[in-house]
Amino acid sequence: MSPDVSIRPFLVGFPAAGIGLGLGLRLAGVGWSSNWVFALFAIPVLLALLVRIARSLRHGEFGLDLVAALSMTMALVFRQELAAIVVALMYAGGQHLEAFAEGHARREMTALLSRVPRTTMRHRDGKLQEIEIDAVAVGDRLLIRQGEVVPVDGIVADGLAVIDESALTGEPLPRQRKNGEGVMSGSSNVGEAFDLVASRPAAQSTYAGIVRLVDEAQRSKPPIARLADRFSLVFLGVALALAVGAWLWSHDPIRAVAVLVIATPCPLILAVPVAVVSGLSRAARHGILMKGGKALEVMARIRSLVVDKTGTLTDGRAKVVSVRAEPGISEDGVIRIAASLDQASTHVIAQTLVSEARRRGLELAVPSEVVEVSGEGISGKVAGREAVVGGIRFVSSQLSRAHGSRCNEGFKHSHAAGAVVVALGVDGRLAGQIVLADELRTGIEQLLGKVRALGVERIVLATGDRRDVAESVTAGLDFDAVRAELTPDQKVMVVLSERKAGPVMMVGDGVNDAPALAAADVGVAMGAKGAAASAEAADVVLLVDRLDRIVSAIEIARRARFIALESVFVGIGLSTAGMAAAAVGYLTPVQGALLQEVIDVAVIFNALRVLREPENG
Repeated sequence: MSPDVSIRPFLVGFPAAGIGLGLGLRLAGVGWSSNWVFALFAIPVLLALLVRIARSLRHGEFGLDLVAALSMTMALVFRQELAAIVVALMYAGGQHLEAFAEGHARREMTALLSRVPRTTMRHRDGKLQEIEIDAVAVGDRLLIRQGEVVPVDGIVADGLAVIDESALTGEPLPRQRKNGEGVMSGSSNVGEAFDLVASRPAAQSTYAGIVRLVDEAQRSKPPIARLADRFSLVFLGVALALAVGAWLWSHDPIRAVAVLVIATPCPLILAVPVAVVSGLSRAARHGILMKGGKALEVMARIRSLVVDKTGTLTDGRAKVVSVRAEPGISEDGVIRIAASLDQASTHVIAQTLVSEARRRGLELAVPSEVVEVSGEGISGKVAGREAVVGGIRFVSSQLSRAHGSRCNEGFKHSHAAGAVVVALGVDGRLAGQIVLADELRTGIEQLLGKVRALGVERIVLATGDRRDVAESVTAGLDFDAVRAELTPDQKVMVVLSERKAGPVMMVGDGVNDAPALAAADVGVAMGAKGAAASAEAADVVLLVDRLDRIVSAIEIARRARFIALESVFVGIGLSTAGMAAAAVGYLTPVQGALLQEVIDVAVIFNALRVLREPENG
């Protein structure tokens, strides 16, 4: 609706140059020509403004731009050129600043949907050929290499696939897929390379569907009107009534010009974007990237919070939560032997155990005679002892019958919802079991309490994970509802259903969260380690991996909105007083324009208070 971005600097430059040139002519003693200069340099802004108004009227919208156009037009008609060009400068400057604030926030967001694969390797005539994803047909046999994103939905044809589906389902731990089992596009191969037979073309696969959901949700989200426009109709009516009344009462059209000049709504045009961009800048200092003023304004009014589990409520990484050591060996001994052997494996769980050993400061031995069964476990020698590490079934199958039974029995007592149990066997005997799980972030209970204190009435967990896992994780926490085993489109429905309590904020980090983030009034993505799709769909991205930053984001948004409203009301109040003075003849149009500039400076400095940290913060 606003003039093209490329001409905005010129619209500011014209009146600024005109004021300088005209005042220079007056100082040079040729003041008779200055009025022509003022008029000439104000007209481009007026024309751009009229074009904007015409476009708005075609969409059934009108507001404060009409006051600015009327004041400039009447000032030019009644030979108040200096007043006209001052109004032009105020208006063009305000528009440029508002556009700059929004554009700057958008440019800071550089994450794209980079996770979408572009090419894949296809078997054809005994050879491998790299092809574009769009060229994949149903029945094509593809090679999915380690670390690659699965490009299309398909079925495992050769090998054991170890798949990370966390971006799609929210489940943080890898899943095994055997021959004949299906694999969703968008999941990652964290095991050895395997062959996949395509069951759908790329355009119809799971990941492509999620991307389409994001686009549809973004298009369906209703735009949020500028904060200033909420007051425009009343202010417009008051300004026009005073201007017409002053003209009719005094029979002096100059009084109407003066009223309209003072009424030019620069406190509304300038105070709001200055407060907003100040809020965006302050949020960025806290590692919170808001993509625009709309996100900040709506976040200040949030009443419902929908939170994803994996990577959001939890860390999103499997951690060692307990170690059950058999008699004769310590917990550190279990970790040391298991991690020593796992140094030879690239499996996600193996690397977690190695990291845990290093965290404990344990000295690891170099394994030998290593044999790994992909996705099952690994065996070999550690410091001269036969060792085996892996899943319960894999390890128990290589132990004596008594220790195999002991291994299975220990699993029943060690296993918790959402956890993975790794067993260790040494010299044919069970040595211990290690339980890994994706734990809650620290301080979650306090975080939820702070969110409640900020006026959020509903807090809902929405996850693709199993119900027993979700309920176990949230036990004792202040959630109003727990929604589990959700698909991406079902998460969207949860967000939409929560709107009955007011604006909804959704917090997530995976590709499966992207549609819900786009559908929410404010989507917040854990951008530090989350998927690029979620960061692209979200309105707010947390650049640090700390969920407590959503409290800071709400506080900053509320302060910015309060100061913006304060600036608007103070500015309108001063402008209304000035209009009354002009209506009774105490202010000329030029004096009114200068008064309006003073009001502008006052509200701008007030709006800049958003940049300062509150004394209690």
